[in-house]
Amino acid sequence: MDEYEGISEVVHEPDPEFAESTNVAAFMREYGIDDYEELIARTTSDVPGEPESGIDWFWDEIVDYLDIDFYTDYDAVRNGADRSAAGDRTRSGDGRTGPQFTDWYPGGEINVAHNVVDRHAAVDSPNRNRVALIWEGEPGDVREVTFHELHRESNRVANYLESVGVGTGDTVGLYMPMVPEVVSILYGCLKVGAIVVPIFSGFGREATATRIDDAEPSVLFTGDGFYRRGSEVRLKATADAAIDDAGHVDHTVVYDRLGGTPDGDGNDGDDSGDVDPVPWDDDRDVTWREAVGSRPSTYDTKRLPSDRESMLLYSSGTTGTPKGIVHTHAGVLTQCAKEIHFGFDQKPADRFFWVSDIGWMMGPWTLIGNHAFGGTVVMYEGAPDHPEPDRFWELIDRHGITQFGISPTAIRALRKHGDEWVEGHDLSSLRILGSTGEPWDPESWNWFHGTVGGGECPIINISGGTEICGCFLMPMPNQPLKPCTLGGPGLGMAVDIVDEAGESVRENNERGYLVARDSCPSMTKSLWSGDERYLEEYWSTWPDLWDHGDFAQKDEDGFWFLHGRADDALNVAGRKVGPAEIEGVLIDHDAVNQAAAVGVPDETTGTAVVAYVVLEPDVEPSEELREELRELVGEEHGKPFRPRELLFVDAFPKTQSGKIIRRAIGSVYRGEDPGDLSSMENPEALEDLRDPA
Repeated sequence: MDEYEGISEVVHEPDPEFAESTNVAAFMREYGIDDYEELIARTTSDVPGEPESGIDWFWDEIVDYLDIDFYTDYDAVRNGADRSAAGDRTRSGDGRTGPQFTDWYPGGEINVAHNVVDRHAAVDSPNRNRVALIWEGEPGDVREVTFHELHRESNRVANYLESVGVGTGDTVGLYMPMVPEVVSILYGCLKVGAIVVPIFSGFGREATATRIDDAEPSVLFTGDGFYRRGSEVRLKATADAAIDDAGHVDHTVVYDRLGGTPDGDGNDGDDSGDVDPVPWDDDRDVTWREAVGSRPSTYDTKRLPSDRESMLLYSSGTTGTPKGIVHTHAGVLTQCAKEIHFGFDQKPADRFFWVSDIGWMMGPWTLIGNHAFGGTVVMYEGAPDHPEPDRFWELIDRHGITQFGISPTAIRALRKHGDEWVEGHDLSSLRILGSTGEPWDPESWNWFHGTVGGGECPIINISGGTEICGCFLMPMPNQPLKPCTLGGPGLGMAVDIVDEAGESVRENNERGYLVARDSCPSMTKSLWSGDERYLEEYWSTWPDLWDHGDFAQKDEDGFWFLHGRADDALNVAGRKVGPAEIEGVLIDHDAVNQAAAVGVPDETTGTAVVAYVVLEPDVEPSEELREELRELVGEEHGKPFRPRELLFVDAFPKTQSGKIIRRAIGSVYRGEDPGDLSSMENPEALEDLRDPA
């Protein structure tokens, strides 16, 4: 099985008492389901002789089972069509058919914010004074926020937004440091029916401007900065530059984290204090305290149709601009809640910590999924190895964390520091470990399982993506596990593995393409840029099959594995960006004529960026230029995307239509056979790649 060849032994066997206590085991008992295979069959397909089974049954049943609260009941689980006629489902009578345009819970009225904060903050709710969020800043400051407090602050955000004309269907940008206020911003936007546009705080000017330009928010929430490895990282100037490039933003709300805003603890914008002033535009900028702090703490959350847009999350393809993934209120809520409840076995006393920025899917996923049940989320601002490599182990020990999610890249980096940094801390509170973002290597998986989890905690290794704000594949906590496995299909997820012709090879144990054979409530309803790109990106490879772009395989024992991306996307430390975004930064430099970016294996980040550059005819290669270009990419897209190597060449291998063949470039770099080159216009370019400057 390629990198997983030789993984034949089950290394995690759940304790029988633990397995029986899990939420998924309770669900199986409730519906008379005997084993895992029957569980997947009952929730993903129509089982002969079993009237209560299949996609529609599961997604209908789960609403009441998980206590998801609709203001108005929906008319049908989807489209009102018979569940056996997937190809005949039509969206809103507009003539578009098939699983590509499924309407989920039509006729229903709902709001995510009502489910995740309002009902828990009600006077008669047992969760009113429960801690919704435990936040720790990198310097060590800690804040706890109850559901009652979160409710009041979210209402203030909603009232501010309405005061500046933001209403249902309007976009609001969220380019924030990881502080507790990001939660009230997220929920406040959802309360008014606005579409939240989270932007990764590590993005530079160009990447941020691209997303602002596409989403066109009139309001952007940002901050003066945040702490990272003991230093101040300034955010406001980057936000200003991005707005200057993109336009659209009329109001910038600035949160004071570092003490430099006009209402902060710094120097009130002059040069006399210890804190550097924050760049300020009196016509556009307003402090958090002025904008939000003075608003009423009550607000009537809007009742919205099930398919009303809730979030616009960005993901990059292999070409073109980033894709705006459109999520709905009903879809994102049901998916996140289902996964946290079953996959991560959420219990009332749990404390859930997933290492993520609010700008990545896992940020909103963590918050919405846990807060749907009145759960407690732990949030951390800074670096995993500051001031020492045991910062995460300290966090787990100090806050009694029960679920801990992290990328394989981060575990590989922490593992290098040695076991002694882990052994000095009490990690006995942990029940479940989680991971996502990229494939594992067996050594790191086993270290995470054995050293961090004590050999007792299952690793819920999940894979899906921004496009579904959730998982196509995820193990259940009552299952045995092999190293690196993703278990199997998520509940209610009709996934398969197919060959080039679209024929299933799942049961043949062959490597193939991961696809979805049906819709799910959280599947993007389209792309922000329109249906044409949406259909081209996900539904154009095979008729009525969602092409997820991953290579997958199911082994002879029924365990599923992933083998990385089947396309050219760069998945660096679990963060995906398209080559075109990296290349665009390089090409903008006066010295650069053409650029190509490829992903190559990296021991620490899983994948690293290697950039090839064709210079303008009058420009000579130099070490100074090489470093300048590398730094430029780091400034615009963040340090993880700074090319590990930047190589100068005379030409790129291209197809007859002029497309750069990145697959061949990556193969040459790795010393592999580039495969079929029949479409290449200039095969001699490969020789130049083998001897770059």
